[in-house]
Amino acid sequence: MNHHISRSARARVLGGAAVCAATVLSLVATATPAGAATAAVSCTSAKPALATKLKRDITTALSGRRGSVSVGVFDRTTKTTCVYRAQTAYDSASVVKVTVLGALLWDAQKQNRALTATEKNLAKAMITKSDNASTTKLWNQLGLTKIKAFVAAAGMTQTKPGANGYWGLTQITARDEQKLLALTTITNAVLTDNSRAYIQQLMSQVVASQRWGTPKGAPSGVSVHVKNGWLQRATNGWRVHSVGTFKGGGHDYMITVLTHGNSTWNYGIATIEGIAKVVHRDLAAS
Repeated sequence: MNHHISRSARARVLGGAAVCAATVLSLVATATPAGAATAAVSCTSAKPALATKLKRDITTALSGRRGSVSVGVFDRTTKTTCVYRAQTAYDSASVVKVTVLGALLWDAQKQNRALTATEKNLAKAMITKSDNASTTKLWNQLGLTKIKAFVAAAGMTQTKPGANGYWGLTQITARDEQKLLALTTITNAVLTDNSRAYIQQLMSQVVASQRWGTPKGAPSGVSVHVKNGWLQRATNGWRVHSVGTFKGGGHDYMITVLTHGNSTWNYGIATIEGIAKVVHRDLAAS
């Protein structure tokens, strides 16, 4: 996996100015460590020892990381939940593409129709390659009314779709992303089993260069479904996000890590992967 390929393509900005090096340096200088505030990692579990271990290990992984970080973890098998700043808002960047796909499928369900060949091609490019043009086409086809209706149906009350076509500036929280991931992994009244399977399928086929983030440290034999997002703007530096669902090894879990105020794209990835590694490790050992 080469994190350096097509950096210019990765850094494409949606509705925000690119950051000059001097601005980045000033952002780094003023950023505060993620652990500096009073917020603390909170974990609960049917296995109390697992909750204690996850709280300690996620807190350690967050220690000294600069910028803003939010975390959501849920393991259905052990009824384990961990949250850290789960209601802090971030520009979505490309993780919103899972919401767009959910809205597309939800709307098609209501019309009692299958996706067209064109919609399937756009959806595949949007999720597996994070193709922006395909996303814009689907976003415009749906329109804000349908997208907002899906978000409401999903109970994602903290999610605010971006205005004027700027889907990458949709406001998201870790809490809402976890709600969305839950809808893709368990039978529910919003997305049919076929729709859920389709979302999981595409998230399992993401190209190798975009499989960083929450999958880091996932044990072999655990199925991985991921969608990442990254965006550089004049304020708060790099936004780097990763959402993933994982099944196998006796567990069925999901991880969301949202970050901004990163000096570089790679710094954000390192923060996410530091958290993901301990979550996978602790769950595998439980």
